[in-house]
Amino acid sequence: MKRVLLLCAFCMFSLISYAQPTQTVRGKVVDSESQYPLIGVNVVLIDQNGVQKGTTSDLDGNFRIEQVPVGRASLTFTYLGYENYDIPDLIINSGKENILDIKMGEAFEKIEEVVVVASKAGEVVNDMAIVSAREFSVQETNRYAGSRGEPARMASNFAGVQGADDSRNDIIIRGNSPQGVLWRLDGINIPNPNHFSIPGTGGGPVTILNNKFLANSDFFTGAFPAEYGNGIAGVFDLRMRNGNNEKHEFSGQLGFLGTELMAEGPLGSSKASYLATYRYSTLSLFSFLGVNIGTDAVPAYQDAAFRVNFPFKNGGNLSVFGIGGTSSVDIRISDEIAPDTTTLIFGSNDRDQLFTSRMGVVGATYTQPIDQNTFLKLGVAASHSRIEADHNYIYRRVVDGLFVNDSLPPVLDYTFRENKYSAYGYVNKKFSPRLSMKAGVNIDAFDVLYDDEVRIVSFEGEPGNERAVLSPWQTRWNSTDLTFLVQPYAQFKYRASKKLTLTGGVTALYYSINQNSLSPFEPRLGLAYQLNEKQKLSLGLGVHSQTQSNYLYYYGSSNDDGTVNTYNLDMGLTRNNHIVAGYDLSIGRSMRFKFETYYQYLTNIPIDPVIGGYSLVNAGSGFSRLFPNELENGGTGQNYGVEFTLERFFSSGYYFLVTTSLFDSKYRGSDGIWRNTVFNGNYAVNTLFAKEFKLKRSSLNLGGKATVAGGQRFGNVDVPASRAAQDIVFLTDPDLYTYRFRPYFRLDAKVNYRFNTNKLTHELAIDFVNILNTRNILTITYVDDASVNFQREEYQLGFLPLFYYRIDF
Repeated sequence: MKRVLLLCAFCMFSLISYAQPTQTVRGKVVDSESQYPLIGVNVVLIDQNGVQKGTTSDLDGNFRIEQVPVGRASLTFTYLGYENYDIPDLIINSGKENILDIKMGEAFEKIEEVVVVASKAGEVVNDMAIVSAREFSVQETNRYAGSRGEPARMASNFAGVQGADDSRNDIIIRGNSPQGVLWRLDGINIPNPNHFSIPGTGGGPVTILNNKFLANSDFFTGAFPAEYGNGIAGVFDLRMRNGNNEKHEFSGQLGFLGTELMAEGPLGSSKASYLATYRYSTLSLFSFLGVNIGTDAVPAYQDAAFRVNFPFKNGGNLSVFGIGGTSSVDIRISDEIAPDTTTLIFGSNDRDQLFTSRMGVVGATYTQPIDQNTFLKLGVAASHSRIEADHNYIYRRVVDGLFVNDSLPPVLDYTFRENKYSAYGYVNKKFSPRLSMKAGVNIDAFDVLYDDEVRIVSFEGEPGNERAVLSPWQTRWNSTDLTFLVQPYAQFKYRASKKLTLTGGVTALYYSINQNSLSPFEPRLGLAYQLNEKQKLSLGLGVHSQTQSNYLYYYGSSNDDGTVNTYNLDMGLTRNNHIVAGYDLSIGRSMRFKFETYYQYLTNIPIDPVIGGYSLVNAGSGFSRLFPNELENGGTGQNYGVEFTLERFFSSGYYFLVTTSLFDSKYRGSDGIWRNTVFNGNYAVNTLFAKEFKLKRSSLNLGGKATVAGGQRFGNVDVPASRAAQDIVFLTDPDLYTYRFRPYFRLDAKVNYRFNTNKLTHELAIDFVNILNTRNILTITYVDDASVNFQREEYQLGFLPLFYYRIDF
């Protein structure tokens, strides 16, 4: 009898241990225009074993499919009078439920016999977008080799976007400056969402955005709809997801880029939910534990995010959210024991540098359906960014081969603080299946403080026996101000026929800082013509404008009374006129080819009326602020090019993406000479591929990426000015930005292994960055050596393996 009981127990244990884990797939279906729930939508799921399951949405638009085997699945949503909605690839894990928000568009004709073309993978959430737009998913940020889980680095794989800087995630779109990109989160325009951010830039070394709290979002590279203002290059329109409103779920992750925790779950019994994430720099954690990581200048950062969501019985919904992060790094050259010939890429060798940055956004949104065809959305937020830096010059000498520090006088002290208070509201109205409209306004109030004092280091004496001399303190910024930015807009979508769709709109932009910052009329127009079920032509036009980086308005020189004579408080808006034409070809259900060509003409670019080659069109990236003389809005520029995309969405166990961008980006300064912009690499090619091997409870994903891009531009070195500044200064002669670094090339690989138990999902991944250890040039630095013309090449990252282990439960 004992043997029988043992045998039964063994069989039951084996069944429990080896049964295929399952998960629940659920969500809500609404009309894409009115946000009204759709009742009776047919939902069909096909799991990785080919088994089909189905259900329909209830009175509130909710649907649920249980007992779905882990692995991958596809879903199709069909509803009479609406376009089909397909999700060709959904990852099912045992550790987390899949909660989907589905927005279905109404068909042109509500006739049962109409053959409806389904929405395709990669199509944007925003219905008003016709050209140069792409939806990206959280799965893609994890799937692409070399993306490091970041939206910005993932976007660098798309056509029209350059990503040839390993040290930063700046988004360079069609040759435009990264500062021309508008960052938006849940309808709110937000500050630079990166750690170690520099004033006037749009990127940084590490993002604050955690892909674990993001929902599917939109990325625009040109001619974007009228609701997006104060951006001339592109838009990242990010959305936070809601937490699970039925069960508590948790995640933990340990990786090279951070140690993370996440929790989500229901709040009470009212279908409310919460979501919270936290990340701490792993390198800082290792340093705290006494682990030697090879340097004392450890970049320390941490970030967090939260969202609570409250649905109401009348269909309304209130969400409160927030993200934020803080970062710091102390580069203490004075701690060196002996002379070192190494040149710092991100700092100077003659001083200690202490740097701190932080940003945060807290906001709330409220959505209320008014009727089956109309809804209202309101939002408010407060954001904060603060950057501080202190530099101490090192007076020291060498005694018996070792350094002796004599003194560390301060030479730089600056604090830049920007508080922003934002509000927006819009009404969306669907008049018929053919016509819908959206009108609203975005308002920002800027409360700024800029304070900067510096002592200039100069040298006296004969070469080889020079002595550093410090000037008296000079004030370059000393301003507080309160300004307002207002952007009203109205836009429409009209389906003239089954094949022809028109979108249009108008917006305006007013910045109260001066009388020159008004753009009263900015039209936008889009046209899409469906040649057949597989081919589509598109056209987009738009006038776009943008304010300058706020801190540049207040820069100036010291007066005797300690005040600052500001140079550029009267700078106006920069404008960019876009025209884009495109062709899309669907190849089966899982592949597409896309071609776009574009032309952009920029006007009102701030330029130096004396220094002929100086233009703010070249600003917006790197680790340094700008210190411009008096500028005027007299510069022009142009960008044009062609882009090709061949993409196979994940199907049959593999996917690939090939993008090619050929472009030219030029500007004209006060001397009338057309020059290359610093971002004019002329070409960029990305090739990505991944193959997944399925096992019963697990999967192994092998992927790779190859990137080739034109090198960054530079000019002739001004040797006297470089020696005086102890930094590279280029001559503003006709050859400025004529030369460029050798082409950028990087090969990455990624291995991802995912294992599911009944309640847990384990994931282990290693991203092998630059597996060939290619020496790509990052920049040119100053060296006090006449034999090399006082300059030296510095290189980007070599081979770098990035790992993480994640558990969901």
